[in-house]
Amino acid sequence: MAAQGRHGGQESNKMTALVVDDNTVNRMIHHRLLDNLGIENVAVVNGKEAVDIHCSGKTFDLILMDMDMPVMNGIEATRQLREMGIRSMIAGVSTRSMEREIREFIEAGLDDYQEKPLTMSKLISIVHKING
Repeated sequence: MAAQGRHGGQESNKMTALVVDDNTVNRMIHHRLLDNLGIENVAVVNGKEAVDIHCSGKTFDLILMDMDMPVMNGIEATRQLREMGIRSMIAGVSTRSMEREIREFIEAGLDDYQEKPLTMSKLISIVHKING
């Protein structure tokens, strides 16, 4: 029997990512950037779906988390994921530029924060922190 990987499937060296964003265009951009780096990725549309997918047993190396979303925002989702013991790299990706809001997002448990739009160079800097 093949060994189970930490992602619940067959053992694989391929990095995995979860894109959490309610905006279709942003999800598509993030998906393409991740694909271009060879990173398998799944997208959900709000923080509750991000928490739920982890409750179902899936884990990811990287979570790209938007701040402003319906149902559950990125701050609350990040806080809940950390309380659940999720150790994935969580990178906040948002258009917000007010320092107080960014600080609240970071304090919820972010490992990194990038202002939108997410570019290949920003994504590479996040991925290097995982591999670094």
